Amino acid sequence: MSPLGGIHQPLRRVVASLIAVLVVLTAGAIDADADEAGISFWVPGTYGALAAAPLPQGFSLAEVYYHSPVKAGADVATAIQIPRAGILTKLPATLDFHLGVQTDLMLSIPTYVFATPVFGGQLSVGLLIPYGRNKVAVDQTLIGPKGGSPPGAGGPLIDSVSGLGDLEPQTSLRWNFGVHNFMVYLTGDIPVGLYSPVQLANIGYGHGAIDGGSGYTYFNEKTGNEFSAVLGLTYNFINPSTQYQNGVDVHFDWSASKFVTKQIELGAAGYFYNQASCDTGAGALLGCFETRVLGVGPQLGYVIPLGDLQGYVNVKAYRDFDWAHRAEGWSGWLTFVISNSPTDAQHTPPHR
Repeated sequence: MSPLGGIHQPLRRVVASLIAVLVVLTAGAIDADADEAGISFWVPGTYGALAAAPLPQGFSLAEVYYHSPVKAGADVATAIQIPRAGILTKLPATLDFHLGVQTDLMLSIPTYVFATPVFGGQLSVGLLIPYGRNKVAVDQTLIGPKGGSPPGAGGPLIDSVSGLGDLEPQTSLRWNFGVHNFMVYLTGDIPVGLYSPVQLANIGYGHGAIDGGSGYTYFNEKTGNEFSAVLGLTYNFINPSTQYQNGVDVHFDWSASKFVTKQIELGAAGYFYNQASCDTGAGALLGCFETRVLGVGPQLGYVIPLGDLQGYVNVKAYRDFDWAHRAEGWSGWLTFVISNSPTDAQHTPPHR
């Protein structure tokens, strides 16, 4: 029987349709367009090992430390300064700016997993609460009408901000069929974090967003082999401060790992990020500012028995490859999750 055979026929059609739409959008995203200043709501690499596997029932708490030092050339360095400079016209092509960014965030993710099945699957709801610091440096500043002169270049500038970011509610449905696991998820952005269009550094995005997708995990407890893949897309609402609306983003996260013991997991993870439609709005002065990024790196997981509770630590790092019109570098994720111990039907550790 098909792994989806136990799902209600109408729901199976919904899941299949969602997967088909995501595949079509990904295939059409080869000529991609950028997010405002190359900054996207979706952080590539969000999903990793055991992404679609069942979760322990009840409350859990994930604490994630995210560190990412990146750099960019004139394209991104110019785009991030347009609102601050008050530019309203096309810019000269001779600008040669450079940008450096360091982001350090703590992400708290309380989650509740319901015991009662919904559409034959396991329902979870959660909220991502980010707090941290963002530091941005440019070697030349863009001077525009707010600077009292035509578009041009000024001296270097460093800007930093610390505080709360946008809230991100999350929900998912998961189905388990032996070694095969399936998931659909929905998340979004509530723009309440620190944001100012005249600052280089921000914690919030300045606009709302909705993101949804589907995932699959193969996990064989006997062999310890694991493979996960999550495909999703983001619809971005217009930024009212800059009148800039990002196009539709397409992203694909994957993981391949092996539990070498019942507690230790080793493997690799990666992502593909691209955009499927042009940016729009009065603030989109750079037109179809094409962007993409690929990333890959190692990961390590460790399960910690804690009596009636269970802890799980995961470390993963990504290096960017094949980027275009987006800051590039590397990122590191350190995750600790504490949850109820899984039941006999839930031997997989908690995860993100």
